[in-house]
Amino acid sequence: MTSSNIDILLIEDDARLAELTATYLGQNGLRVSIEARGDRALERFAQERPRLVLLDLLLPGKDGLAICRELRRLSEVPVLILTARDTDFDHVIGLEAGADDYVMKPVDPMVLLARVRALLRRAGRGSPAGERRADLQLGALRISETSREVWLHGRPVPLTTQEFELLSLLARRAGELVSRDEVFRSMRGIDYDGLDRSIDGRVSKLRRKLGDDAAAPTRIKTVWGKGYLLVPDAWEVSA
Repeated sequence: MTSSNIDILLIEDDARLAELTATYLGQNGLRVSIEARGDRALERFAQERPRLVLLDLLLPGKDGLAICRELRRLSEVPVLILTARDTDFDHVIGLEAGADDYVMKPVDPMVLLARVRALLRRAGRGSPAGERRADLQLGALRISETSREVWLHGRPVPLTTQEFELLSLLARRAGELVSRDEVFRSMRGIDYDGLDRSIDGRVSKLRRKLGDDAAAPTRIKTVWGKGYLLVPDAWEVSA
């Protein structure tokens, strides 16, 4: 298949699960290509240029986390991890590796479809037709909602799809506390369950990319038990 024919590259070594997943997504209008080996994943990605990568963690030849890190160096294409590991720590590691979201095995097809569609919408080129959102400017921080790019002190800041969505959400509400529930509903389409730490992982990574102090952050603050606050006057103009 050529790049123009592929919506999703599914990297999964369980042949039955891969076929069932591809069939279900195909029945819902998405074009899926399957790769069973981790050591062939990057070559297939380069050949097919999918709009989204659906990635298992445990693969022959190369593990999913290594693939995710290498993909993120090559592209900002959304990466959705399939994981059977039921711990917050493993989920955070996946997000730290550059993944945009994750779905637990055994996979609920409707949940998977909803997550895939949400990521594809967010990664869509620019805003919806007829909608043009103004750039956000906070001191030396500039966020283009149209091109989905971020600059700090005039230098581009590479962000994943989910990192961009999180920063944009907080920046549009700069100076206001944004609750965990609101962040989860906006980012993942679900209510916060009181346990999931995936958003904390994204906030930590945003801080590093935006030069905030992880130990004593001044730009993106966590209000424990409540939510997050982007400080509008903390983005000094001078580098």
